[in-house]
Amino acid sequence: MSLYGMMRTGVSGMNAQANRLSTVADNIANSSTNGYKRAKTEFSTLVVPSTEGSYNSGGVTTTVRTAVSTQGVLQYTTSVTDLAIKGDGFFVVQDPGGQPVLTRAGSFVLNSEGQMVNAAGLKLMGYSYANGEPTATANGFNGLEPVTIAQAELVATPSRNGLLKANLPADAAVVAPADLPSANAATAEYSAKTSMVAYSNRGEQVLLDVYFTKTGTDAWEVAVYDRADAAPNTSFPYASGPLTTEALTFDPATGKLDGLSATGITVAVPDGDNLDIDLSSLTQLAAGFDVLDAEVDGAAPSAIESVEIGTDGVIYAQYADGSFRPMYKIPVASVPSPDQLQVISGNLFAASPESGAVRMGFAGQAGLGQVVSGALENSNVDIAEELTNMIESQRSYTANSKVFQTGSDLMELLVNLKR
Repeated sequence: MSLYGMMRTGVSGMNAQANRLSTVADNIANSSTNGYKRAKTEFSTLVVPSTEGSYNSGGVTTTVRTAVSTQGVLQYTTSVTDLAIKGDGFFVVQDPGGQPVLTRAGSFVLNSEGQMVNAAGLKLMGYSYANGEPTATANGFNGLEPVTIAQAELVATPSRNGLLKANLPADAAVVAPADLPSANAATAEYSAKTSMVAYSNRGEQVLLDVYFTKTGTDAWEVAVYDRADAAPNTSFPYASGPLTTEALTFDPATGKLDGLSATGITVAVPDGDNLDIDLSSLTQLAAGFDVLDAEVDGAAPSAIESVEIGTDGVIYAQYADGSFRPMYKIPVASVPSPDQLQVISGNLFAASPESGAVRMGFAGQAGLGQVVSGALENSNVDIAEELTNMIESQRSYTANSKVFQTGSDLMELLVNLKR
């Protein structure tokens, strides 16, 4: 046995325990840091070749692992922009250099530009709904942009979908073809009428007159006009023809639309979009005309009142009229081996050769976790375990120092033999 080797082994042990104490210190210091993942020091032997009858002490090496895949406890808050991921995955944020990185720390607030930033000032990235339902870029960060919620922005939502549930009187008189509303004559007659409000692209209200007219046994016509074109007092004739007309037929046995009948109409809203109105719940029963439900989406120009975030990661803006509009969809990133991600300051992680490449997806899909609004993920540090590790490491460090001291004493004795 080499006395020098014995002393080097003691130094190796002290260095290893010092590394362990460093991770313990870091864990305790960040026990209250949202999204922090505890570090752990793993030991492995360092063997030095020995000869028969002689043993050469080696040492110990350390490897630091981070428990990234271990879920921290969720702590609920009163802010809807506080986000956590329940399950696997990471938020994507943009670092000061413009590069996308991963994090589990979701304490987001709006900055002066309306962008959602976390406690480290990094911008949350998402896919915009500006061009319709977004899709994730599976193998890269392309298409992501900083989530921006401009509170002062006025937004108008054109009408695109509607619903009309009503009963048409079965005993209504049949109207002659020349007097149907679709003919737009001054002598026009109809069996029932209602009106619905839709919105143009600029958010202007467009009042639609909806006429139902019996044209034969179990046969009806629906015609829709723009109220702005109506003649004074009588409405007919309108300044221009109907926006749309459609023929409806009812099953005499059930009073519901038969299988061959149209079940909806498409109205070209003036200065607006095409409005699809669902008529599939219309009935023709022995009762008077009765509108049971009428809905049309769209909204007049209004500012964003609040923000709602669903478990699927969709950020909705709520306007003054109570309507919601999807703005962004927050992606969830994953890697094959999250425990081997590179750890960066600011509760950040970056892909490494050991972790594998980043894959993008959405919450709840392909094993990815759900986005929880109004919650933060606590660190996964267990203070009791860290204090136990600290005491154990202190004892081990002391024992290794005794090995070094013993080697030193023996070396001194050996040197003194020469005197």
